[in-house]
Amino acid sequence: MTDTAKPELPDHLSIDPRSPHHVREIFQHDIGVRFNDKDRFDVEEYCVSEGWIKVAAGKSVDRKGRPLMIKLKGKVEVFYR
Repeated sequence: MTDTAKPELPDHLSIDPRSPHHVREIFQHDIGVRFNDKDRFDVEEYCVSEGWIKVAAGKSVDRKGRPLMIKLKGKVEVFYR
């Protein structure tokens, strides 16, 4: 598949299908997230323009069984692998 067939990566994206920032077409391709010049593989949500990512806070879960998230601020870059 060529790069022209891939949709443009959005500024704000979430892996949670219930989120309004979830775009199913994006997840048909392998996406990379670089945070503060280090590749991250545990990112649940990101926003490039605001400069943050959300990752799970250890093994803690909320009352609905979903992992608790923490927001980390820094330089965010997203790309197709």
